[in-house]
Amino acid sequence: MGMEERIQHIKDTLEILPDWEERYRFIIDLGGDLEPLNDAERSESNRVRGCLSQVWLVADPPGADGTIHLRGDSDAHIVRGLVAILLTIYADKTPREIANTDIHGIFQALQLEQHITMNRRNGLYSMVETIQNMAQQRLAG
Repeated sequence: MGMEERIQHIKDTLEILPDWEERYRFIIDLGGDLEPLNDAERSESNRVRGCLSQVWLVADPPGADGTIHLRGDSDAHIVRGLVAILLTIYADKTPREIANTDIHGIFQALQLEQHITMNRRNGLYSMVETIQNMAQQRLAG
């Protein structure tokens, strides 16, 4: 399943679920599928600033095709789910593709922003900014 199909699956599932309590449960379940980080990766240097909860993002060395494989985790269940959605959006893209992703459009399509608190929304954009900075560093390489 490609990135577009995965995003469409998340969007369709969120639309089918009857209320936001169910949708939050689905987002939390998505967080259960994250690749685990080891203790060394849960470091201060990988911590995302601007999130109330602890969030860590790691970019593995680029693949032969230049794509970046991102991994992440959080100590908060709902935030871990939001990390999973972000990592789905940015899965194995090149730095240029990451920079060109219309993240606002995707968030609008998922109707995420209207249903998370302002603090979580700020944290989400802190994560986006961190991922975009990681991509920029690779572009500057």
